[in-house]
Amino acid sequence: MAYFKRSTSAGRSAGFTLIELMIVVAIIGILAAIAYPNYREYVMKGNRSDAKAALTRSAQELTRCFTSFNRYDHDDCAEAALYDAAYASAEGHYTLTAVISPTTFVLTAAAVSTQLSDTNCRTFTLSNTGARTAATSAPADSTARCW
Repeated sequence: MAYFKRSTSAGRSAGFTLIELMIVVAIIGILAAIAYPNYREYVMKGNRSDAKAALTRSAQELTRCFTSFNRYDHDDCAEAALYDAAYASAEGHYTLTAVISPTTFVLTAAAVSTQLSDTNCRTFTLSNTGARTAATSAPADSTARCW
């Protein structure tokens, strides 16, 4: 039987068998297999705040535009011009798009890159009425879970 020996102060040899080390490695492996998926879930939940913050900020800017010019799509509104093409959220976890008319808007944040593995909350929407929705990758409604 193989021993990994270390000497003690009394001059005796004490050690760990290979089986004992393999048991420790197996326990660490089991703990890692449980902990890593939970960690990924918490990271994805945290990244959802990127979409919520971006949508809320854009809605505030568009509302400010409506207050100033009595329309959401006025040429002097910088926020409306951003949505001429899709653009990335602040942290880059979502792509933002919008449908803006003179009297309404609907903002959408769709997951990209690593956030695509978040199948529970794949897209978020926010409208000028304050209506918030979210959808899974299916797409099924997941508003209560995501917002």
